Amino acid sequence: MVRRAGAVPVAILTTLAATGWLYLMRPAIGGPRVANALPLDELSKHDAAPLAWYAVVWALAAMLIAAYARWARIERLTAALGLALIVGTLSYVANGVSIAIVQQISGHDAFDIASRIASTYLPATFVAVACALIAARPRRRETTFAVPAIVATGAVLHLLHAMLPGDSTGLVRSFIPDAVGPLARASGVLISVVLLVASRGLARRSHRAWQAAVTVSFASIVVHVLHGVNQGTLPSLAILVLLVARRGDFDAPGDVATRSIVVSRAIVSAATIVGYGVLALWFNRIDADQPFTIRFAFEEIVRGLLGLHFHGSPHLSDGFGHWYPLSLLMLGVAGTLWTLAAWVAPWRHRVRQEERERELARALVATWGVDTLAPFVLRADKSYFFDADGEAFIAYRVVGGVAIVSGDPIGPPERFEPLVDAFFRHAHARGWRVAILGVSGRWLPLYERRGLRALYHGDEAVVDTASFSIEGRAIRKVRQSVHRLERAGYVARVLRPSEIDAPLRDELERVARTWRGSQPERGFVMALDALFRLGDENALFVVGFAPDGSAAGFLHFALSPAANALSLSSMPRLPETPNGFNEWLIVETIAWAKEHGYEHVSLNFAPFAALLAPEVELSHLERVQRRALLSLKGHFQLDNLLAFNRKFFPRWERRFVVVERRRDLPRVGVAALAAEAYLPFQNARR
Repeated sequence: MVRRAGAVPVAILTTLAATGWLYLMRPAIGGPRVANALPLDELSKHDAAPLAWYAVVWALAAMLIAAYARWARIERLTAALGLALIVGTLSYVANGVSIAIVQQISGHDAFDIASRIASTYLPATFVAVACALIAARPRRRETTFAVPAIVATGAVLHLLHAMLPGDSTGLVRSFIPDAVGPLARASGVLISVVLLVASRGLARRSHRAWQAAVTVSFASIVVHVLHGVNQGTLPSLAILVLLVARRGDFDAPGDVATRSIVVSRAIVSAATIVGYGVLALWFNRIDADQPFTIRFAFEEIVRGLLGLHFHGSPHLSDGFGHWYPLSLLMLGVAGTLWTLAAWVAPWRHRVRQEERERELARALVATWGVDTLAPFVLRADKSYFFDADGEAFIAYRVVGGVAIVSGDPIGPPERFEPLVDAFFRHAHARGWRVAILGVSGRWLPLYERRGLRALYHGDEAVVDTASFSIEGRAIRKVRQSVHRLERAGYVARVLRPSEIDAPLRDELERVARTWRGSQPERGFVMALDALFRLGDENALFVVGFAPDGSAAGFLHFALSPAANALSLSSMPRLPETPNGFNEWLIVETIAWAKEHGYEHVSLNFAPFAALLAPEVELSHLERVQRRALLSLKGHFQLDNLLAFNRKFFPRWERRFVVVERRRDLPRVGVAALAAEAYLPFQNARR
């Protein structure tokens, strides 16, 4: 604490010492000079100092202050902002007082002048940058949410500056860089585009996004320094210092596969702009005051891209001279946006399953898949992340930059903690957010210990075969359905995939297509993706045959040997099947399962069952949620699934969605719906 408190007098004394050196040492150095660097010498016209000497003195002073901050273990950002504020305030006060004394003007006017001279801001700039580079590293990685938010805000301010008409006055412009000529105004558009795109990558800790944001922030400061430093430059400096100080947070490498995409986009953009620029000039060469040459065309294209002719080219007449430079600027911004988006995009991900991985996953599911959802990880649209020894794995798919994990990890339980940690490192290194769907209650502590958020998703209906019976008044409707189907001549057969011949296979696929209609094949966490991709050890069919011997419908189950259970995947049927058809098939399945030693039959998952059950006491907020869910009935049949499951008096296994942050929910929701094919797009690559 004493060391940190000492940073304030060190900053003050160093500032005074640096100012003294500028007064005492005045080497005869040519080149640019910093005006008002020595305001007490105003009357003798010796107030300016050589820029090179000024930079050397203040660079050394800033490094001394930053070195002390590092020794005092003051974190980079804190030192950069705090000590720069002290140095800047001291410079402002010293300049204001000096100007008031030398020029014999009022303090108000003197401090107004001090607020608009470079020597007020340059010392603070040197100190801020030095502290951001040299001061102590953060002891722990903090959330980066604030950084992209600040960068995005700065981008919006730059954009407003470039778009708003008028001079550099007004409330908005008091917080943003003043107009510094056509180049600075036009560069504000490009800077805004780059910062807005980069801010999204910064939220994913992308190092490439950090590089882009630092580059354009530095370029913005350079442009404004060349045209006049003022209070409007501070936001650009603050963004740069923030990015440099927190540089350790942005360590996620970029996807090497996108390098060729970036190069190709850059080439296409450049070729398009040049081709358009040359052809447009050639077709309108009569409006030019110079003969058409490649050099003339090149100069006009460059000036248009840089915004130097934002209000019209002096070498082009009529309307063409006004819209041509603007069109080039717009094309340049669009090309930059298109190219940069590929550079900072999250890692592209394609589902890839090698034969070795598939066989290993099947073996682990058979041995350790104690959860009823475990067999569904064998879908072809999932990738596998194994631990170092290949003894446990996670199934996932990346949609829109979100890694959607399917259910619980599979393998020896003692392997789960290092496996989950390794997967999160793997995902974050690629800029993906992580969400886990279908998490069982017994593994919630695993995620809660890592600071993740669990949200109730619904209940899985599981029938215990040993205790199930269709006797009794409560289940009479199911019993009546069974007897009605049997009297009508319907017959159920339980078949392994290898027992289904080609004609019956075609018939079952036709039933599935008819039942599905124009809708896509849905499911990701709790359904299989193909009827006949899995063999006898992983799948089972319970087919209901009509009296004429044709297949009227069927139940498709995934087998979970380790859980000693059957898990329902789908239950398609023809529209003309009688009521109670599915209930009859489920009763037949439970009887077969009990006879063959299976203890559990998992039925449909009922989303938000705890909110939709009519007998449950709900709070006011929960009643609002229930009404909102019922409004989706026509799309998702939420209450119908619950009512169907309740007919069999199952026990309910709660399932949860686990996310890293609550603010990820909208993004995760869209990605999950896309993965489950409830949205009209599915991104299988990312």
